[in-house]
Amino acid sequence: MYYLLKLFPEITIKSRSVRRQMTRCLVSNVRNVLRPLGNDIRVEGSWDALHVRLPELATVEWGRQVEDALTCIPGIHEVQRVDELPLLSFDATAQHLLAAWQASLVDRSFRVTVKRRGRHDFTSEEMERHLGQALLDAVPSARVNLGRPDVEVRVDVIDNRLRIVRHRRPGLGGYPLGVQGQAMTLISGGYDSPVAAWKMIRRGVKTHFLFFDLGGAGHEQAVREVCHHLWQAYGRSHRVHFFSVPFEGVVAELQRSIPDGLIGVVLKRMMMRASSRIAARARIPMLVTGDAIAQVSSQSLTNLALIDEASDLPILRPLVAEDKQDIIDTARRIGTARFAEVMPEVCGAISQRPNTQAQRPRVVAAEQHFDFSVLDAAIDHVTLTRSERLLEQVAPKAEAPLFVVQSAQALAQEKNVSVIDIRPDIERETTPLTLPSVECLQIPFYDLQAQAETLPADRRYLLYCDQGLMSRMQALHLLDRGLTHFGIYRGA
Repeated sequence: MYYLLKLFPEITIKSRSVRRQMTRCLVSNVRNVLRPLGNDIRVEGSWDALHVRLPELATVEWGRQVEDALTCIPGIHEVQRVDELPLLSFDATAQHLLAAWQASLVDRSFRVTVKRRGRHDFTSEEMERHLGQALLDAVPSARVNLGRPDVEVRVDVIDNRLRIVRHRRPGLGGYPLGVQGQAMTLISGGYDSPVAAWKMIRRGVKTHFLFFDLGGAGHEQAVREVCHHLWQAYGRSHRVHFFSVPFEGVVAELQRSIPDGLIGVVLKRMMMRASSRIAARARIPMLVTGDAIAQVSSQSLTNLALIDEASDLPILRPLVAEDKQDIIDTARRIGTARFAEVMPEVCGAISQRPNTQAQRPRVVAAEQHFDFSVLDAAIDHVTLTRSERLLEQVAPKAEAPLFVVQSAQALAQEKNVSVIDIRPDIERETTPLTLPSVECLQIPFYDLQAQAETLPADRRYLLYCDQGLMSRMQALHLLDRGLTHFGIYRGA
């Protein structure tokens, strides 16, 4: 038994030199992926297919692991499990077919397809008729359907050898990883950016990951798991890098210096500035995002144009015209939806009154008030993790201690304390915060920095939001300003 790997059809129409180069790359990638599964697996390339041979005593489970891995390697159109035998006669061939296909044809339609290479004293049609009749005689409930059969029984005759396809599975398609260079995908862990990264991997682009840390170690750990899944399932023939940029300070500076309606666009521009500098330093020539036109306010055509001009590198958007449901369906198919469904949200990281048609003069003028040394500091503190180490636990970043109350019971024991609900109005109305015995103020996060110094310093104020991420960022920023009487309330 061995596996026959059919090339992605677009590879087969390339020039001889390009096709040969892609095939050599694919052979190398398959070897790299299968090496952890055993040193006795042989991979050989030919003009139109690859052959993967397992040892004679290979177990069924071993074969299943190999087969699963092969279906996720970019560049492979179809994975066929085949038996290769000497060509003796039509009757002998029919016996081999019955052993392989008889149980699969009960109550189903089928078609026998014979492909020949070499000189023979019979035609493909003659062999198809003989084999088809033999299968009908053995399985009376089966029926022939030459147009759209439930099962296609494939037989290849190559000179005096017979190749019987026992099982076939669709491959990932696309181009061999690495033949199209490399890029860096900005990844947040939701539905969109992992699908964008997967599409680039499938097209043969070695894809690194760039994460902007807005929510602490827990959020980063969750995003690392998504990136590890993408790499392990579809790209482990190549090692890639995961870059993490501490961006909490940048968000805090945006809230201080940028008008609320422009924060979303300016935040994306700051991300592009940082991304292009980090990618250039790593000699990565291209950026990738999960943007889709009109999906959120920053992804209008006007705002995307403003965002693009902040980058020194080209930006690719493989999802730019995709519908959200199609993106979600793809995420479920490639195994990233389960991460997106439980991914922590960074509450209020952008403005709650976004401008969908931001004007360039206003954006440029607003950025004049931004302290770019904060952005420089974030870039200087970027961390790098190799793909095989992504699941290692993320160490919490060292930061100043904050006063934290974890529950309503603990809050009831505190004296001279107020809770500030920093969520926007729509979130407060949807899920009101009820604290009968404690004063509860309502100051949205985008107004808190301006009002904080007006609150009496002889009272402790605990910030609250649904996920606890923006409240922590705000409290840390206030602490940096010397306002030590702010903390966090994490109860609900």
